[in-house]
Amino acid sequence: MFIASAHAQTAAPASGPAGGEIFQIIFLVGLFVLFYFIAIRPQRKRQKEHTAMVSALGKGDEVVTSSGILGKIVSLDDSYVVLTVSEKVELKFQRVHIHAVLPKGTLKSIG
Repeated sequence: MFIASAHAQTAAPASGPAGGEIFQIIFLVGLFVLFYFIAIRPQRKRQKEHTAMVSALGKGDEVVTSSGILGKIVSLDDSYVVLTVSEKVELKFQRVHIHAVLPKGTLKSIG
């Protein structure tokens, strides 16, 4: 007697709240949009700025490398930059490792 009624109750399909699937899809799309504006978009903007800065490098520019070395550009190549760090000391770096261009005269003022 109890078994038949228990079986009848479990055989009925469970109905969830209406629109639950649509809410999940909207939530995932919203989460992706949020992630795009917080992480992806700013990173692309910084990458474009860095690419423009590296392509605009010229002979005589004073720069800082990503490792913190200050120097003046002596010669340029498609992929490499030669920096004068001090008298008679020249170092070769990849262009992508140039972190920033300094204002003229910065190396003299630092000492």
